[in-house]
Amino acid sequence: MVSRTTTDPFLDWFRHCTPYIHAHRGRTFVIAVGGEALDDARLPELVHDIALLHGLGIRLVIVHGARPQIEHRLAERDAALQVINGLRVTDDAALACVKEAAGTARVEIEALLSLGLANSPMAGVRIPVASGNFVFARPLGVLNGIDYKHTGAVRRIDRASLGQRLDDGAVALMPPIGYSPTGEVFNLTAADVARAAAIALQADKLIFLVEGGGLSEAPSQAPRQTPSDADQAPRVRSHLLGAEVADLLAQRGDLGEDLAQALRAGAEACEHGIARVHIVGRDDPAALLRELFTRDGAGTLMTGEPYEHLRPARSSDIPGIRGLLEPMERAGILVPRTAEELELVIDRFQVTELDGTIIACASLSACPRAPIGELACVAVHPRYRAQGRGDRLLAHMEAQARALGLERLFVLTTQTAHWFRERGFLPGDVDDLPEERRRLYNNARNSQVYIKPLHRQP
Repeated sequence: MVSRTTTDPFLDWFRHCTPYIHAHRGRTFVIAVGGEALDDARLPELVHDIALLHGLGIRLVIVHGARPQIEHRLAERDAALQVINGLRVTDDAALACVKEAAGTARVEIEALLSLGLANSPMAGVRIPVASGNFVFARPLGVLNGIDYKHTGAVRRIDRASLGQRLDDGAVALMPPIGYSPTGEVFNLTAADVARAAAIALQADKLIFLVEGGGLSEAPSQAPRQTPSDADQAPRVRSHLLGAEVADLLAQRGDLGEDLAQALRAGAEACEHGIARVHIVGRDDPAALLRELFTRDGAGTLMTGEPYEHLRPARSSDIPGIRGLLEPMERAGILVPRTAEELELVIDRFQVTELDGTIIACASLSACPRAPIGELACVAVHPRYRAQGRGDRLLAHMEAQARALGLERLFVLTTQTAHWFRERGFLPGDVDDLPEERRRLYNNARNSQVYIKPLHRQP
């Protein structure tokens, strides 16, 4: 059954969230947030969102940075972190500041997660918080003649101990520090810790809350702006493959260090089996929840495989296909088809699936005694039109037709002639149709015939 919108925005929103609530329950999310968030007056709002996720049955690991806090403590001592080749040198003075900052941050976050005041988002909530020596680290050592001292990299995560805390219902809190078997302490990046924790736990999601608006489209990729939107923020890139990150970083000099670290860590996580990595800008306080509980999200989804699939339809897709076709049937654009009728011809359909939802479809029927096929039921969800999906779907259907040895495609249309004409379909006549299709032609609809030659691809 196709869901209907109501006049109550809250009900519509809540109902659309429901599939994600079910999908996320019992899943493991690793969320990395920079130290800037700890100094932000909106930190309680972020903690409330974390409490909400925990209350929905999500297993949470929170990895926090502490760079601003470390730099502040160093400034009080008239010292600074030395940065060489993009890496920080952590000397003894800096390490002392790292320990102080990490300890203070942990206490502050634990305090906020313990807040259970009435008339607050945390009313009646008690969230156990677990932190500990989950991270085994090694020194970076000497690179190109530079001794990075107490700056380290993750060697491994104590997966058993960390997983046990999550099984016990705790939120795991991980600072950007690690320990060696010899008792040394190392300064790590939050991105490195989050990546390693996600891989060790085989988390369902790795989420980076980054400063600013997140990963924007490159100027050449962004849609052309009109005078009315010229002053708006750049459009956030919605999807990225992990394999694209290296080229992106080479091409984009406008990405800050934190965002670049998150992208590198996310790409490596994808290589190690993490299905979904989210890069979410922290400017919008609602971005985290919108990213997790709406189809279009609010940030950039990084995956190892394409997030959007154009594939042959299955019987289980029929409700989604009907959801696309019914509005066009009610408008008289398409001939009504029942679920049973669709079931009989489902092997002719191709669909575009986005995050488990069918957002476009089309069918192709080859005529048995002529090298011509009928293209029908071309539909794209209104929210996803004007984004090239219709063109990609048409190109895919034409490739399918060529693979079947067809030389031409025809469509019967009453209201979408211009769309097909703009894509190479030429006006035809009913007499141009194969004999078996002419017999089925509905004179009452008086559909226009358009035909496109299928040239062989080189």
